[in-house]
Amino acid sequence: MLSRRRFIAASTSMAALAALGLSPESLARQGLRLGKTRPFSFDALVAQARTLAAAPYAPPPKLPREVLERIDYEAHGKIHFKTDEALFADGPGPFPVTFFHLGRYFQTPVHMHVLDAAGSKTREIVYDPAYFDMPADSPARALPKGAGFAGFRFQESRLNDGRLGDQEKLPWRKNDWVAFLGASYFRAIGELFQYGLSARGIALDVAQADRPEEFPSFTQFHFLPPQDGSDTVTVYALLEGPSVAGAYRFVMQREKAVLMDIECALFLRRDVARLGIAPATSMYWFSETAKATAIDWRPEVHDSDGLAIWNGHGERIWRPLNNPPRTMASAFADQNPHGFGLLQRDRNFDHYQDGVNYDRRPSLWVEPLGDWGEGSVQLIEIPTDDEIHDNIVAMWVPKAPAKAGSEYRLKYRLHWRADEPYPTPLARCVATRLGNGGEPGKPRPQGVRKFMVEFLGGPLEKLPFGVKPEAVLSASRGSFSYVFCEAVPDGVPGHWRAQFDLTTSGDEPVDMRLYLRSGEQTLSETWLYQYHPFAPSKSHG
Repeated sequence: MLSRRRFIAASTSMAALAALGLSPESLARQGLRLGKTRPFSFDALVAQARTLAAAPYAPPPKLPREVLERIDYEAHGKIHFKTDEALFADGPGPFPVTFFHLGRYFQTPVHMHVLDAAGSKTREIVYDPAYFDMPADSPARALPKGAGFAGFRFQESRLNDGRLGDQEKLPWRKNDWVAFLGASYFRAIGELFQYGLSARGIALDVAQADRPEEFPSFTQFHFLPPQDGSDTVTVYALLEGPSVAGAYRFVMQREKAVLMDIECALFLRRDVARLGIAPATSMYWFSETAKATAIDWRPEVHDSDGLAIWNGHGERIWRPLNNPPRTMASAFADQNPHGFGLLQRDRNFDHYQDGVNYDRRPSLWVEPLGDWGEGSVQLIEIPTDDEIHDNIVAMWVPKAPAKAGSEYRLKYRLHWRADEPYPTPLARCVATRLGNGGEPGKPRPQGVRKFMVEFLGGPLEKLPFGVKPEAVLSASRGSFSYVFCEAVPDGVPGHWRAQFDLTTSGDEPVDMRLYLRSGEQTLSETWLYQYHPFAPSKSHG
């Protein structure tokens, strides 16, 4: 029999859980421990971020570094969250939440909270090593009580309702569809069931020569209990860093693709030279465009192969990615863009020959909601000699200087898909190939590079027999020769390529622009490319 004190304590705990709109029996089975009930609203979270930004930055309390350092890659790989302990494992909603453990590479503690059904009260999920399967001698056992988590992920539907096809291939305990882990990074699997590139809450001073890049962190998350049968989940987050504080609302939808509606409020406590909104981070090592001889056995290695932009003037742009000889920053000025994204257009497994599924990596499209004003889509490309490094960043950078005291309220939608959500009706660029310039059978001249740029679909499919597209070319420097268009001899309707030689001197990059037209009719999207002449072999072109 329970003592009176234990009975009152148990009754109080059950009442609190009921107030949260959760089943006491469910959480009792899961073993999750919750902290005190506190009021919550998104407006209050925004106010908290504003207050934090008005004061000097106070980093989160540090956990024992010597313990975290011992939780290295191998030790971290042996720590697994017990799915029986997952938040919402028995509902409400179809998507349980599991948590990542802290370690050497994820040292900032993140505090997880669960809201009531109305979203007006919140309680912290208190960290306990008992939530995790780990070896008896795991260094993680030396962390203090309430240390916090490293991140979280939403598992696939526990209802096995067939919404995504054959659910037997997607048991929820072994499959997840979105993950937040490390600083402000997060990612989703898209419609091809494969993780790839990442998004971030914010990017600060990427590739600035006079200052290091800053990586603010999400330090709090609050989970709103979802509705049973719903394919939507809502999460609130607090962002903190030396230069910024912010509040975020993520409304994430698991359909064939993954959609995220994001609302954020950002407050700067000090000047930022390059403020990156809605940043995407990816990896590009080499592709069919150019590859150093025998650098790797695979034909291509990349998570994304190009930056697509649908600018505010309606122009569709495709910019193939580079692995440059030095860090490069490219800016595409615009006002209220329709969208932009890092895409993986090449879906042919034979072009990769790798079991890590590069052909299935998701494309990420950013769709601004509301007025974003003047600014630029900026592309950062950083040299790499391996696939383990994320070396590509694409983001929106406002035109106005990002000064201390500035505030930003923005909304946007992220589409994690196989392709961009609003495809152009024009022909799309499907390949960019480089080779030595000049005429076959004759000595190849120095400083001449041949380009073959392929386009497919759109109005090219309806060109009358005998009509050839015209290649409209321009460059920041150098001269063109041997310019012509021809149908690719593969029998595919609407598959054409533009061929030309570029002659340059010196080693400064050349920015080129190309599109196809017939008379006054534009036939293709605009191909932009940054060519690095005489680059060392590791730059791959």
